Amino acid sequence: MEIKKSKRADIGNEKGTSLMIGLVISLSIMFVALEWTQKDEVDDEVAYTTVSFVPDEMIPITLPEKKTVPPPPAAVTKADIIEIVDDDADVDDDIMASPEDNQDWIDPQDYDVMFVEPEPEPDEVFMVVEDQPEFPGGTAALLEYLRKNIKYPAICRENNIQGKVIVTFVVNKDGSIVDIEVIKSVNPSLDKEAIRVISQMPKWKPGSQRGKPVRVKYSVPVNFRLN
Repeated sequence: MEIKKSKRADIGNEKGTSLMIGLVISLSIMFVALEWTQKDEVDDEVAYTTVSFVPDEMIPITLPEKKTVPPPPAAVTKADIIEIVDDDADVDDDIMASPEDNQDWIDPQDYDVMFVEPEPEPDEVFMVVEDQPEFPGGTAALLEYLRKNIKYPAICRENNIQGKVIVTFVVNKDGSIVDIEVIKSVNPSLDKEAIRVISQMPKWKPGSQRGKPVRVKYSVPVNFRLN
């Protein structure tokens, strides 16, 4: 019986193929190693060139000088000089003398003090003065004047209206009567009559202050009474 060989079992056929594959792998490894070596050399040259580069001219950099301000001198305090004197030593009394000791003292009792009151203003109206104004003949003459000159209003008489009307006025420096005003009213008719009688009074004796005539405000009650 003849033995047949299989093509798959023939080892000789695969020898050429394996040799080619091995050659390709070897060449690839050598190419990679060569490229890696060249790259390292290039990097070394660049690094060497970068490190060894020196500029042609170096420009020095000058910084501004820092001015230091010296601290201010410490204030010198002058100490008070105290002189110690023995108890038995003679001390000049003038040292303890006060400047006021050389002044001449004035006794207020040696001089007459006079207080001067200000002069009254020309138009000033006084309420109370040293010498009050006075109707010619006095208070009795004033009451007699009012009794004779008052005319009782007919309407007030018919309606039995009576009472006391108080009138104020100013006695001028010449005794004339001005600024008549009713401060207590009873009836308009009675008020009007009281103003009429007061305005027709003769000149009064003016009031005076420190011997000079002044304007004085005065008040007079006018009674209206039916008998």
